[in-house]
Amino acid sequence: MIIGTGIDLADVKRMQRLLAKWGDRFAERFFSPGEVAYCRQKASPAIHFAARFAAKEAFLKSLGIGLGMGVALKDIAVVNDDRGKPDLVLYGEARRMIDERGIRRMHLSLTHTAESAVAMVILEV
Repeated sequence: MIIGTGIDLADVKRMQRLLAKWGDRFAERFFSPGEVAYCRQKASPAIHFAARFAAKEAFLKSLGIGLGMGVALKDIAVVNDDRGKPDLVLYGEARRMIDERGIRRMHLSLTHTAESAVAMVILEV
């Protein structure tokens, strides 16, 4: 049974500005080492950082919470399987909240253009 959904849209140009201004300091604060490595290897890293940022926000929305409500964005990581399908890996308070709610499955979908990145998360018990 679905118990939560979340969707978020991230602006790629805003992400480019943040990365240009703060560089590694920004990336390392909000993204896992694996996410940073994945995004940095792409021709347009900001697109992929934006998609991952949107995924983190969509996950929070699917729980019915927002930024600053107990879950660090770095505790939410986007990984890809061998075929490129994205998935979420959770740590810390994010993992605790999922376990506490009895969530057994999480679904993540990402899409992006040169201007925008969108993520959708569905949680099931």
